[in-house]
Amino acid sequence: MTPPTIDDVRAAAARIDGAVVKTPMLRSRLLSDMAEADIWLKFENLQFTAAYKERGALNKLLQLTEDERRRGVIAASAGNHSQAVAYHGRRLGIPVTIVMPKPTPSVKVTQTESHGATVVLHGEMFDDAYAKARELEAAQGLVFVHPFDDPKIIAGAGTVALEMLEAVPALDTLVIPIGGGGLISGTAIAAKSIKPGIEVIGVEAELYPSMKNVVDGEHGTIGGDTLAEGIAVKEPGELTRAIIRDRVDSIELVAERDIEHAVALLVSVERSVVEGAGAAGLAAILADPARFRGRTVGTILCGGNIDTHLLANVLVRQLVRDGRIARLRIAAHDRPGALAAITAKCAECGVNIIEVSHHRIFTRLPAKDTVIEIECEARDSDAIDTLVERLEDGGFQVDRAALD
Repeated sequence: MTPPTIDDVRAAAARIDGAVVKTPMLRSRLLSDMAEADIWLKFENLQFTAAYKERGALNKLLQLTEDERRRGVIAASAGNHSQAVAYHGRRLGIPVTIVMPKPTPSVKVTQTESHGATVVLHGEMFDDAYAKARELEAAQGLVFVHPFDDPKIIAGAGTVALEMLEAVPALDTLVIPIGGGGLISGTAIAAKSIKPGIEVIGVEAELYPSMKNVVDGEHGTIGGDTLAEGIAVKEPGELTRAIIRDRVDSIELVAERDIEHAVALLVSVERSVVEGAGAAGLAAILADPARFRGRTVGTILCGGNIDTHLLANVLVRQLVRDGRIARLRIAAHDRPGALAAITAKCAECGVNIIEVSHHRIFTRLPAKDTVIEIECEARDSDAIDTLVERLEDGGFQVDRAALD
């Protein structure tokens, strides 16, 4: 396969114009202050299907022949690519089949079906679904729409960079999430063609360093549960890895804690819901602010499809890390008034108790003692720190649970 050129990216932009959202490119004042840099966010989570994937999928579908449109297309995906192909396939009257792994959350299956696609559930992992899709492609004469390793998909993804540099010509650094490599490949082709001196930095989840392993010759372990499942790819593209070797300046890894922090921060600071993969670029910036200090940095919030229950967990975990929610295990004598003394201290410190539980059996304390566990919240970490001090001054032994 031949990599797309800047002319291909510009042609893609003209081709998809009016059918995808030209999403906002906005400077974040608070994030800029935190990073001591000029931070600009490209809100691709505001696309109709909440992800940039529409750009490449539509560019591919619009270039099918009449015969290919009639036969229909097939794709393998557990997330954003499936919805993009399904949505624009229905708009264009093209039959769409999507193969998804069986463990795919039901909400994603339902959303894909709501766009008119036929969904086939197969296997436990993406690789299983991919193999099944290729099998059905051959058996039914369908056209396969690859999620990243296709010049037309890559050219469509590159239209994001055109819009970013048009909005902010002063950008000197782009920080882009990497899964299979389609987004950063298209972005790097467009950005380096327009502004050769711009630095393009790729970001992978620490648990899935597949592209870094290939490009940098490293041997990082791949696998595990990551919040950034949208970029949790075990085998990156052949075409994309060649483009990345040529056009991307470096690939960085970002820890799960930093991804969680970025997702929570985008909700609290930008009032914007972003999935783990979409927040990976910001996570890398905030994890190493010295590298970006004084620079004009753009990053893409490439998707916003996150399960609401998972998002709630992320936000609450961030409150724990910020010290505003705590779980305290308090050793006390098992007698009347012990709990009242604890709750009185909470009231004095302005700390609200969310949950209380007693543990009398499964404890190493003497039989006459108990562990009173309280989950509590406060306006800031100082209030809970003060509560712990006052409890200990009152003769209680306090252990504070930690996330990491």
